[in-house]
Amino acid sequence: MNRRTPEPGSWLGIPEFPRAAKASLQDAEQRKNLTHATTTIRAKRVVRASEVPEWEELRTAAAQIKDRVARHLEQYLLQAEEAMTAAGVTVHWARDAADANRIVADIAKAKGVDEVVKIKSMVTQEIDLNEYLEAEGIAAWETDLAELIVQLGHDLPSHILVPAIHRNRSEVREIFKEEMGRYGRPAPEPISDEPSELAEAARLHLREKFLRSKMAVSGGNFIVADTGTLVIVESEGNGRMCLTLPETLVSVVGIEKVLPTLEDLEVFLKLLPRSSTGERMNPYTSMWTGVTPGDGPQDLHVVLLDNGRTNVLADPDGRAALRCIRCSACLNICPVYERVGGHAYGSPYPGPIGAILGPQLRGMGDANTRALPFASTLCGACNDVCPVRIPFTDILVHLRHKAVEHKTAKHPTGEQLLMKGAGWVMKDGRNLASVQLGTRFAGRVLRGKSLGPMPIPLASRWLQARDVEAPPTQTFRQWWKDEHEGGAK
Repeated sequence: MNRRTPEPGSWLGIPEFPRAAKASLQDAEQRKNLTHATTTIRAKRVVRASEVPEWEELRTAAAQIKDRVARHLEQYLLQAEEAMTAAGVTVHWARDAADANRIVADIAKAKGVDEVVKIKSMVTQEIDLNEYLEAEGIAAWETDLAELIVQLGHDLPSHILVPAIHRNRSEVREIFKEEMGRYGRPAPEPISDEPSELAEAARLHLREKFLRSKMAVSGGNFIVADTGTLVIVESEGNGRMCLTLPETLVSVVGIEKVLPTLEDLEVFLKLLPRSSTGERMNPYTSMWTGVTPGDGPQDLHVVLLDNGRTNVLADPDGRAALRCIRCSACLNICPVYERVGGHAYGSPYPGPIGAILGPQLRGMGDANTRALPFASTLCGACNDVCPVRIPFTDILVHLRHKAVEHKTAKHPTGEQLLMKGAGWVMKDGRNLASVQLGTRFAGRVLRGKSLGPMPIPLASRWLQARDVEAPPTQTFRQWWKDEHEGGAK
């Protein structure tokens, strides 16, 4: 079920943000869908957050817990590995996407399965796991409703919480009618665009996959270090089906998702649903600690993924991005995201969090990641709604500086050359005197007349449209010498 052919330096074929955003702005239907959806979600969030008197204190507590984890990450990861291993979980360490994909594929091959069911997972989007498994002859079926729409539509997710937010229900109906029968049970005939009928079609289509699949793949919202407990929150129940029916469960989890204790988890279970779906609590919160004989999967694997996270951790100015709990509140409030959608970011992480996390995870080596820190107005709305108080605007400015440094390291701009020349002039009084000698001569030749516009390569557009005054015929040093040193004689 290939989606599109990748281009160099892009995520599955999406060009850099400036070009992709320009194209997205021409899609009036998408803008309409996005405006309706994000307005609805953020209005619900405001209501639910206002119901919690200690909301701001919870945000501060969450940020502090995440910062404590970052300071002692090695300790908590080793503690989590020990606890999970003692509970019967096989723990794998993956340095990058290639390692993680290979581990999951090897487990599937060892089990003799040619298909897996999947819970919605941002980290598996990050490593392009579905595409890797398909290349290895293993079908990966998305079971989240929105992810199913995206997969059947040969599309890409455009939102962390609602991957098909760019689609309306009429489009979903057409996708179901055309594509469901090619990959399993077809959509019932006739089918309207009523949400209840679309949900029923998805339920019937997925039920046969749930019942026959021997292996499931998930992500993980949290890992509790002291007990080795994995936690997944979701809204539809498809995750619960994946976590209980298959014989084998493989969970790919970023190393930053660890929490010290179950008491710490309590803070995030209050913040996450209100910030993401505008609900008081998640409809389904699944927690499991190792293997329970006769109940659920009997072969559990956890893949702890780095994939650039230690590089983020090493940057004092950017590491706060690792606090992210993938709630998507920043996307729903962002005026840029609302207009261009998620695909324009060319990253599995769109919106403000994608603009700060993507470049840090992937580096500044390609034009797409260098463009993302500039995909923001710096209005600061994302700072205000983030449940873990990520300082988005500070990190964006920091990454813009890094992007410019990378871009100009080998090819300085005209402005940089001018500044370097100015530095040489101001470094030594003799250098300044030499330059002033030339400007005095030019001033005498021009006799006070302006230079007019300067259409030269190194001049800015400002200079090309304005008159430039002639240099003075006398420098300050010469005036001082004539007025003071000459008078003393």
